[in-house]
Amino acid sequence: MRWSSPLKSATLLKRYKRFMADVVPEDLSGYQADGAEQLTLHCPNTGSMRNCMGEGWRVWYSDSGNPKRKYPCTWELSETPDGNLICVNTAQANRIVKEALQNKVLAELAAYDAIKPEVKYGAENSRIDFLLTAEGLPNCYVEVKSATLLDESFGKGQGFFPDAVTERGRKHLRELQQMVTEGHRAILLFCVNHTGINQIGVADHIDPAYGQVLREALQAGVEVLAYKSLIDTETIQLWQSVPVVLSEQAYR
Repeated sequence: MRWSSPLKSATLLKRYKRFMADVVPEDLSGYQADGAEQLTLHCPNTGSMRNCMGEGWRVWYSDSGNPKRKYPCTWELSETPDGNLICVNTAQANRIVKEALQNKVLAELAAYDAIKPEVKYGAENSRIDFLLTAEGLPNCYVEVKSATLLDESFGKGQGFFPDAVTERGRKHLRELQQMVTEGHRAILLFCVNHTGINQIGVADHIDPAYGQVLREALQAGVEVLAYKSLIDTETIQLWQSVPVVLSEQAYR
């Protein structure tokens, strides 16, 4: 997937009110009409963004060119001090996964030929990210989670989900488990949007309740997959699977 517009670089000053971030653009042309030397970006991420930002970090943003938007520029990537790229725009995960499904990148799901996004389902009034169907195969419910938390105090390249307590995430797992009970296939797919992550684990140290529900879902037949994105300032795409380690004792 190509970015919707060429990405521009800036230096991060701060993120605040969850959805805004002040930056100093590398190229100020186009922003100096009012004498401003900094720019406010829309931050499309409701999470904690733990380990995904720091004052003085280089960031990359897109410009919608839409003067009707209060904040026409969107924060897309963070660049860590050691050069890793992180897609902080969580809305991109579903777009990346949809393209990968269409291109049969995910070997485990390549047999499905129909892809329906945002389908209502479940007893708790949810929407599944993708419902996959094919003649002769069980319906497959795919829930996508953007995984960006790298914590190398647990090992080099070790990533985690979630990065904050998530009741919504637990609800999604319960819904997936129910689909398995009804005879369908259910997938939790981690879209790993951090180039430094080489393995995914469940963040029991952040949300132990999520870890418990995830392991219950796994035992009930929910499948867990993780695919890593290849990220640069021109494109982003899923390209290879990475291990998922869900041992309860692995990170204690």
